[in-house]
Amino acid sequence: MTTPDWVQDAIFYQIYPDRFAKSNKLPDIGFEAWDSTPTIHGFKGGDLYGAAEKLDYLKDLGINAIYFNPVFASASNHRYHTYDYYNVDPLLGGNDALKKFLDKAHKRDIRVILDGVFNHASRGLWQFHHVLETGMASPYKDWFFFDEERLNNRRNWGAYPTQHEQEAIHREGSFKAIGYQGWWNMPALPKFNTNTLAVREYLFGVAEYWIKFGVDGWRLDVAGDIDDDSFWQEFRRRVRAVNPQAYIVGEIWHEAQRWLQGDQFDAVMNYLVTAAAIGFFGGQRVNMDVVNQCGGLQNRVHPGMNAYDFANEIDRLLNLYSPEITRAQLNLLDSHDMPRFLSCTNGDKEALKLAWLFMFTIPGAPCVYYGDEVGVDGGHDPYCRKAFPWDKSKWDKNLLDYVKSCIDLRKENATLRRGEYKRVHAGRDVMAFSRTYKETTLTVAFNVGTEERSFELAFSKKPKILFGNPVISGNQITIPPRSGVVIK
Repeated sequence: MTTPDWVQDAIFYQIYPDRFAKSNKLPDIGFEAWDSTPTIHGFKGGDLYGAAEKLDYLKDLGINAIYFNPVFASASNHRYHTYDYYNVDPLLGGNDALKKFLDKAHKRDIRVILDGVFNHASRGLWQFHHVLETGMASPYKDWFFFDEERLNNRRNWGAYPTQHEQEAIHREGSFKAIGYQGWWNMPALPKFNTNTLAVREYLFGVAEYWIKFGVDGWRLDVAGDIDDDSFWQEFRRRVRAVNPQAYIVGEIWHEAQRWLQGDQFDAVMNYLVTAAAIGFFGGQRVNMDVVNQCGGLQNRVHPGMNAYDFANEIDRLLNLYSPEITRAQLNLLDSHDMPRFLSCTNGDKEALKLAWLFMFTIPGAPCVYYGDEVGVDGGHDPYCRKAFPWDKSKWDKNLLDYVKSCIDLRKENATLRRGEYKRVHAGRDVMAFSRTYKETTLTVAFNVGTEERSFELAFSKKPKILFGNPVISGNQITIPPRSGVVIK
């Protein structure tokens, strides 16, 4: 077994720390109003103490694993601009808050993985700032990609480029225009030179430190941008030496065979399944103007995808990797990097329900993005990063109950977590598959049409309905419009 065994049984919940929950343990130093429309740069003051206070809510929902967006010290609300890898952001409560969160989560049998941003840092990282201050004399000059001529001239780099420099960045790229390489040419995100041994050791040390601290794994931001198999192979060796059951999942938006050979990542964020699910369950209700706000989804979502094409695509995606890795994939409907599913489908909650049932019954670990379960919507950044509405009067209770029922279904049936997948039907708005584990076979079927549909399936014994309201007559199964069923 190369992937952690516990991941097959995991039900993840993704938390954006600034927007999930706010405690009264930290001072309000001028945050945006919690319920106000989110802005690109504004802070709402969510913290890890507040998140810990909501662990019973997550436990009741059925969550047993948490994926945190970055928590380390940063000057951005999303904290992908890391300037201190060894300290949790003071606005989140510091290291003490994370320690208390881990202790409380683990007591509830909830695992926690952190977001590791190892491709780039912030201009505030002290090694980078050291180079800005001392130029070629700095022993850290090889930690990043600097223009030596600019270093020799001790050119002053501003945090925000001038109009002339901004035009030059667009025209020439950051390296030539401002003297150092930024990730995607963003001056605020200097890219690490991971060919430098000291950089590698520093980042591996960070990874080891937090695993020893008690976290249960890493989600690796823009992992493919560190284009070096040996880096990730060593990363895996170092992390697994500390905790052999640590989960390592990379952010890769496309096919990921390169990284999923058993020596780098355990899994990737399964955005390819996300795109297929939006197209099939959203049908003609998909709003491509919203979908295309996310570059990673462009040309991947096909509105009104029919059952046959959807089944073929799912077969293809589930066969890209070994069964072990497929069962460890992080399956999601949306995230902080894309519009929420509800907004992608023009607020179609029936489509969302169908997609939830699908995600909770296919191989892989399902992940709920915070707030989806109560009906939070939102377009691309920053609108997909709203504050969680803790006023229960604003919750969609029907949707919440549906998500809970899907989670309960998965937790009560090992077949849905560990079973072999097989397509059994595709046609006329209906797609169906089976999951088989040991002596048990479950059949899962979806009707995305607006009329009831029937298909035939041979049963070896009298079927039992576990989910939904199908009508079963002999070998014929009739499914109500826009609904899903699970049959044993």
